[in-house]
Parts: sequence; structure tokens; C-alpha cells
Amino acid sequence: MTSEITLFVNPTAGRGRGAHAAQPAASALRDAGFSVRTVLGADADDALRRAREAVVGGTGALIAVGGDGMMSLALQAVAGTLTPLGVVAVGTGNDFARALGMPIRDPAAAGRLAAEALKGGTVREIDLGRVGERWFGSVLASGFDSRVNDRGNRMRWVGGRFKYDLAILAELAAFKPIPYHIRLDGGPVRQIEATLIAVGNGSTYGGGMRICADAIMDDGLFDVTVVGDCSRTTLLKVFPRVYKGTHLSHPEVTVHRVSSIELAAAGVTAYADGEQLGALPLTATCVPGAVRVLAPGSPTGI
Repeated sequence: MTSEITLFVNPTAGRGRGAHAAQPAASALRDAGFSVRTVLGADADDALRRAREAVVGGTGALIAVGGDGMMSLALQAVAGTLTPLGVVAVGTGNDFARALGMPIRDPAAAGRLAAEALKGGTVREIDLGRVGERWFGSVLASGFDSRVNDRGNRMRWVGGRFKYDLAILAELAAFKPIPYHIRLDGGPVRQIEATLIAVGNGSTYGGGMRICADAIMDDGLFDVTVVGDCSRTTLLKVFPRVYKGTHLSHPEVTVHRVSSIELAAAGVTAYADGEQLGALPLTATCVPGAVRVLAPGSPTGI
């Protein structure tokens, strides 16, 4: 393993925290004896190209500094390779890091953890979801939650969490159950009406909402949470419970554990790891051991 480590940085993550976080993370790695090279990009495509070049060039690890969007980009570069991924979570949501039990908004601690894993020669292998050529680590959202994302993205005049609170209220006012066609593990196609369908490799989205609360990242399966045909009143009662994961006991909520799922619904955009995937239909597959991460858990030798 080379001693050169690549720091993959989003300087705008978490309202500028990304740029400030890179220095303590890099210092922790250098203190452990590693040579650190920083990779930035003019835009997402350029950043991904540079990250892939670092992986092909034999970097000892790719350490992503930023939020879930940056982690998503990093996954596209390292998935299916032997290059381990380090996580320095300083964004707004940080759901990928949260599911891994990583430090949140503590770049020095995250850098030390990555250095210790590299020095000890241990990594953790976890599953990823795959849709076409795109990989995701946390949750694929479709339905009410993805429509909230769509609306929030259109609200250029307001920022922060308040934007999504407004988007939720607007979508509730307009909400109607969505007719889905769904196929689980290649079985029969079923037609259902649902509020949302979330496909979880990890347990949370939206900065800690435990939509797929019992999902395990190395069991080879998705947890698929289906929130059924709810009235607005029921949805208002159930939705706050998602922060503790207690919504899973509601009679309108069902969970399926599957290795693949096909989803189709008119007018629904899918998001994964907070990033837009595109309109349904799609097929998502759980790929066991698709990425090696420098994180707590059952280790595997590098």
C-alpha cells in the first residue's frame, strides 16, 4: 500500500465547512506518517474525473471531505476497486457517515480514525446499491419525500432547512397517493398505491430521518420501507416518528428485505444519497462488499 493518501474535498460543503475541515483531517494523516495530496474540481464532473485518476494511479486511500453529495461522488470513484474510502463528514446531512458510526463535524477525529485503520491494515467491507452505472450508500427515495426534494430544489429564494419545511407543507397540500408498479427479487409485478417507497442500504436520509431504521450495511440486502395509502392527517402523525424509527410499527408501513427491486410510477423522480437519479422506472440492486471503508465495524485486512 502506498503511503500517499488523496484528500477529496468539497470546499463548499456545510456552508464552507469543507474547506476548513480539510486542514485538520490532513494534519491527522500527516502526523501518522502519510503523504497527503488534495484533489478539488472545477465542478462535480471534473472532481469525479480527478478522483478516478487518483484511484487508477494507485492512491493508498480516497478520503472524502464534505457532505453526502461528496460521499456519493467518492463512491462512484472507489466502488468495485480495492481502494479504501475514508469519510470526513462536514456537510448538512451526513447520513452515510452516520450509518457507519463515523465522527460528524469532527474532521480531526475522522482523520485520525482513517489513519489508524490504514496503519492497522484494516478496512470494513460494506454493500452498496446500484442503479445502472450509479452507486449509492444510504437511501434511494421515491414518492412524497422525493417530491419534497424536487420542490425544495426549485425554491431558489430561501435556503437551509427552512426551505424543506416549506416544501413539505406545500407537498402535503397537493398530495395524492402514488400508483406504483413494484417487483421484489424478480417476483411478480404488484400494483400498489403508496405515499413513498424508500430503498435503504443505510438507515437514514435527510440528516438523520430513520426511514429504513433497521437497515444493515453489510447484510447483502436492502430494507425497503413502503408507506402505504395515507391520508394527510395520518401522514402528519406518522412522519415525525421517522426521526426515531418508530414509524415502522404503524399499520400503514411495511418493510421488505430484498436484494433487488424494480420501481415504476409516473411523474416520480428518484433521489439517492440526496442526489437526483432521474425519473422512474428504475431497477436497484444491492451489491455485497462493493466498497471498502475506513470505518468502525468488522474489519477485513487491506
